[in-house]
Amino acid sequence: MLNWILLIVGFAMITVGATWLTNGSAAVAQRLKISEFIIGMTIVAVGTSLPELTVSVASTFAGSADMAIGNVVGSNIFNILFILGICALIRPVSFTRNNLRVDIWLCLAVSIGLVVMLLWGGKLSRLEGIMMFLCYIVIILISIKLGKSEQEASVDTEQDAENFSWFKSLIWIALGLAGLVFGADLTLDSATTIAREFGISERVIGITLLAGGTSLPELAASIASVSKGHGALALGNVIGSCIANILLILGACATITPLAMGGITVIDLIALIVAVILLTISARMFGYRVITRMEALVFLAAYIGYIFYLIH
Repeated sequence: MLNWILLIVGFAMITVGATWLTNGSAAVAQRLKISEFIIGMTIVAVGTSLPELTVSVASTFAGSADMAIGNVVGSNIFNILFILGICALIRPVSFTRNNLRVDIWLCLAVSIGLVVMLLWGGKLSRLEGIMMFLCYIVIILISIKLGKSEQEASVDTEQDAENFSWFKSLIWIALGLAGLVFGADLTLDSATTIAREFGISERVIGITLLAGGTSLPELAASIASVSKGHGALALGNVIGSCIANILLILGACATITPLAMGGITVIDLIALIVAVILLTISARMFGYRVITRMEALVFLAAYIGYIFYLIH
């Protein structure tokens, strides 16, 4: 009974945290006169990637460095196929001009680069980790510069900025991130315990609960953003989280100690590339400049197929 109560409390924290983070981030975007996408790619993406960062760095210091790569690869597949799939089902997610020119290709390049490095040497060296970390800093600085030329604030965002002072906006962002991170941790722990009580195998728990568990903040923040009409914030969160997971998290972990592939297989790496390619095709080849509900179903079907393959 206690675990069920903790599960409910965890979901409540995630829900409230996502709402606060979305409102505060949208207000900051308007006040800084930069796009919601950039706020999503920086503040929201890094904040919601804290569970992945915590798990990966802790695994590295604990001598299980190979878990870091599995955590990132699994989270990125979940982010693109599941989270964007769910968000686009709720409301089609629009791409901006900068998304089409830069962000999508950057996400694809970073993902391909990771796969090439892993297949080439079977690990990420300390030098590669330092270079990845520095690349992330450069990308964020360039993205902020580009974002200032593409103000995408909506009427809702302007209303947020009028009602939110700088202090209140930053407080809501901080409290929202805290709610997401601690709520996700509470939900993950209680759900895992409940699953074990029902006799669900450790492998299935790892593939489903643990793979998606560290991405719960991204899921909650993205759904809250789309529901409030801030689709750019949701898209920036997902793309930014994918880039942060690879360059920031794996870069930091590989700087601490070289990372081996461990239990990650070529199939997992192919699944990651397929996910990013589907996102790229959706953005560039159909001419809609949105992820439609039909494409969302393709995303979700691909994710379910991948999970089905892993389980069997």
